[in-house]
Amino acid sequence: MSSPGPGRVNLLADCAQCFGLCCVALPFAASADFAFDKAAGQPCPNLQTDFRCGIHNSLRQNGFPGCAVFDCFGAGQHVAQVTFGGRDWRQAPDTAEQMFAVFPVMRGLHELLWYLGEAAGLVAAKSLHGRIAAATREIERLTELSAAEIERVVIGDYQRAVDAVLLHTSELARAEFRRKSTELRGADLMGAKLRGTKLRGANLRGAYLIGADLRGADLRLADLIGADLRAADLRGADLSSALFLTQFQVNAARGDESTKLPAVLNRPSHWC
Repeated sequence: MSSPGPGRVNLLADCAQCFGLCCVALPFAASADFAFDKAAGQPCPNLQTDFRCGIHNSLRQNGFPGCAVFDCFGAGQHVAQVTFGGRDWRQAPDTAEQMFAVFPVMRGLHELLWYLGEAAGLVAAKSLHGRIAAATREIERLTELSAAEIERVVIGDYQRAVDAVLLHTSELARAEFRRKSTELRGADLMGAKLRGTKLRGANLRGAYLIGADLRGADLRLADLIGADLRAADLRGADLSSALFLTQFQVNAARGDESTKLPAVLNRPSHWC
């Protein structure tokens, strides 16, 4: 994987510096993604005393593909080592409730920083770089607040503000290839037969692409922010310059050695 750039290095998950926060703070329900129910704040029974997952190397085989695709954008280690100064919730149980409440907020902030970092590198959005930089500074400021202050952050307010900047960025980046037929924001494309489709510059923000056949599709400069790519078949697809694509989305999809990804993303180990 190529370097994500200096502004996004700290947005890569480092589980060794975390306290298993994603395995405790977040809830999940028995489904195709998780083998059983778990409430928020309840440690997963697979979490070991060293904060490592006991079935990490066989999550999919054990019914936990949802865990296999998860990405915290580096929020886990930030909460553990910066916000709480290296105090873990087992040794300092008085921190547990607040730490678990702060983690999802921090993850949301870090995800916004990931998108802003990408936007800052887009030449087509040069006219917006001032707004992008200002938004980045504000989100970074929030990540450095105390735990009590972060707990009170209304993440939705900042998501809406940043999304307005990202949407304008997307429009500028896709300007040359925008077509009415590929303005598919929020479209229900579950299981759609899109093999070989020319979707360059398409607006697929928030689109439901679960199980879609996108083999060989051209998704260069397609805006994929928030698109649900679970089980989408990306074999042979070109996403090399796709906009706002995350590791989380890639991990949830299917692909192979011929799938072209942005340089900052890893090819998932389960792709054949």
